[in-house]
Amino acid sequence: MTNEFKPLQGIRVIEISHMVMGPACGMFLAFLGAEVIKVEPVAGDKTRELQGMGLSMFPLFNRGKKSIQLDIYSEEGRKIFSDLLVNSDVLIENFKDGALAKMGLAPDDLKIKYPKLILCSHKGFLSGPYKQRTALDEVVQMMTGLAYMTGPEGSPLRVGSSINDIMGGLFGAIAVLATLIERDKTGVGREVRVGLFETCLLFVSQHMVHADIAGVDPSPMPERDPSWPIYDIFETKDKKQLFVGVVTEMQWEYICESLDLGDFKKHENLQSAKGRLAARPWMIPQFADVISQWQCVDLQVEFEKIGVPFAVVGKPSDMFDDPHVMREGGLVQSELPNGKICRAPALPFEIDGDMVPVCGKIPVLGADNDKFLSASSSREKTTEIKGAGI
Repeated sequence: MTNEFKPLQGIRVIEISHMVMGPACGMFLAFLGAEVIKVEPVAGDKTRELQGMGLSMFPLFNRGKKSIQLDIYSEEGRKIFSDLLVNSDVLIENFKDGALAKMGLAPDDLKIKYPKLILCSHKGFLSGPYKQRTALDEVVQMMTGLAYMTGPEGSPLRVGSSINDIMGGLFGAIAVLATLIERDKTGVGREVRVGLFETCLLFVSQHMVHADIAGVDPSPMPERDPSWPIYDIFETKDKKQLFVGVVTEMQWEYICESLDLGDFKKHENLQSAKGRLAARPWMIPQFADVISQWQCVDLQVEFEKIGVPFAVVGKPSDMFDDPHVMREGGLVQSELPNGKICRAPALPFEIDGDMVPVCGKIPVLGADNDKFLSASSSREKTTEIKGAGI
């Protein structure tokens, strides 16, 4: 990209959050050019120490940020934090309701003391009967029916990603962007609240609307009523798993010709989409037999040529060798505190035909203490961003 895309340059974000949702929001804003200062407890964000499935959480969602250590509960810490907020545009937090008040940062007080500040709070639930409940990504997936729709009947299964935390962070970033635009007109900040439950609710809305229209619950995805004649995973000659989707009349014509399925093309029961759906019980086993006679790579070439949707079933780590992911700008590198390099996908959009070159080190705990924990840094920042907008 010839010109760096940093529309939020000049915007300062203070982040006091942990785990995924709040840090994801800060990460998205940092990728768009904001200066994001992560304020960690003196001992550091506990997410830094997670192992198992949580191993990637801190390094992934804290890229491009700065880190300071501060005891906000102490009198001195509160004074320093207050100095930071005076010259900041956004405060991100994801603690339980009431936690900010214990830090001396009650939302109503923040509005009075820092009228231009945008408070972005990531919570389990929005206002309502569940507002005070504790939530996790898995909790809301079970509650909303996402887990029900993901696993087979009777075996609810969470989605294989922290999807609600990540998307909740994204919705937080979207709300912050909108509020920054409004603040340019009004000069006044807002209090934003993002709900993990409501984020998940949006993901199951298609199934809610289905139930509302049809009067019955849709079946879980593994047992769903098919909408298309071929929309399945098959095994190739070399024992690879290949998903194939045939969703248009043109694709049906092409795949019959490409795989030499003359009998299918002529069969009286396969002349319409409705007929092909009804014929799935006997048609799919025969189609699977044809697929099993092909090498996976040959089918990929053939399907790409004729425009039939397909996908080899892979693992996330396979993406490091995928030619599309490996293209320029597809992966970005970040340096861990121990010097090791890790790779992650770039933002999923292009600006003027180019991927946005996001990167940045994962901050060493307290690496920016000297820069931000002095009175002089606050005075410098006041001059630098006075009147800054989006």
